[in-house]
Amino acid sequence: MSIRWRDAMERALYGPTGFFVSGGGPADHFRTSVHASPAFAAALHRLIATVDAALDHPDPLAVVDVGAGRGELLRTLRASTAAATDTSLARRLRLTAVERAPRPAELPAEITWTPEIPAGVTGLLLATEWLDNVPLDLAVATPAGWRYLLVDPATGEEAVGSPVSPEDADWLARWWSPPADSPGTRAEIGRTRDDAWADAVGRLDRGLAVTVDYGHLRQARPLVGTLTGYRNGRQVPPVPDGSCDVTAHLAVDSVAAAGTQVAQLPYTLVAQRTALRALGADGRRPPLARANTDPAGYLRALSAASAVAELIDPAGLGGHWWLLQPAGITLDPLVAP
Repeated sequence: MSIRWRDAMERALYGPTGFFVSGGGPADHFRTSVHASPAFAAALHRLIATVDAALDHPDPLAVVDVGAGRGELLRTLRASTAAATDTSLARRLRLTAVERAPRPAELPAEITWTPEIPAGVTGLLLATEWLDNVPLDLAVATPAGWRYLLVDPATGEEAVGSPVSPEDADWLARWWSPPADSPGTRAEIGRTRDDAWADAVGRLDRGLAVTVDYGHLRQARPLVGTLTGYRNGRQVPPVPDGSCDVTAHLAVDSVAAAGTQVAQLPYTLVAQRTALRALGADGRRPPLARANTDPAGYLRALSAASAVAELIDPAGLGGHWWLLQPAGITLDPLVAP
C-alpha cells in the first residue's frame, strides 16, 4: 500500500522499531562532523564560551543538543569543559540531549536525556544534522500542477497521488521553482522542517540556536531532489522500511526565514568551512621546516590539520551550512560571512 512520504519517513525513522529508535545509533551507519573529529567539538566549545560571555555568564547555562544520536557530542563537550581552566563554566553548564531513542546506559548522569526540546532555554541550542531527518512530503510537477508522491514502504516504489494541499502549494510557490513548464520535476516540501526549526527557536528565552546541515538555496534547487538512504556507511536507495536512514537536504533559506520570524532578529548563514575557521579550526598544514626543529610537534600539528581538513572539505562535510539564529538578545554576528 502506497502512502505519502512524510508518513513513511515518520514510521521508518521514529516508529517503535525505527532506524533512529532501535540499534546502535546513527554513528553505526554514517559519518557526521560530530564523529569525524574532536576539532568540531572544540570549535563548538569556543562558541559556547562566546555565547556565555554575551549572556553575561548566566547560572545555569544550557546547551541543548537536538537529534543527539547517542550523546556523542555532549560527552565530548562535557569532557572538554571539565578539562578547561574556566571552572565557572563547568559548574554552570547544563547539558541536555534531545532524542527519541532510549537513554544509553553508559551516558554520564550529568547529561539530561529527553524526547522533547525543553522550553525556557538560556544558552545554546544545537541541531547537527537533525532537520534533514524531519519527515517531509515529496511532490512531482505535472501538467495540472504539483501532486504528492506516494511510496510503498516495503519496496520504495513511487506513485503519483493527489494534488498538494493549499498550504504546501503556497510553500512551493514561494520557495521552489515553478513546475508548470517542467513536468517530472521533483520537490521536497520543507514546510515541516520550517515548523520544527521555528518551534526550536521558540524554546529559547535568551541565547543562540544553531543548525548544521546539508542544504540548498532557491536559485539552486535540485531538479531531481536529494532524497537518499544510508546503511552501514554506504549510500543506499531510500526505502522507508526502517532498515536505513532516509534523508533529504534542507531548503536552508526557507528554514532561516521561519526561525527569524519567531526570534524577530536577523540570522547568519555561512558555509561550515567559514564557521569553523572563525572558531579557530585551521586545516592548513604546518610549515615543513618545523619537521626538522620539532618533529613530534610537526606530526601532532599535521594530524590536527588533517582532521580539520575533512571538516572543511567543500565536497564533504565542509558542504554543510551553518544557520545561526539569536533569540531574546541582540548578538553581534559570531561568524561573519
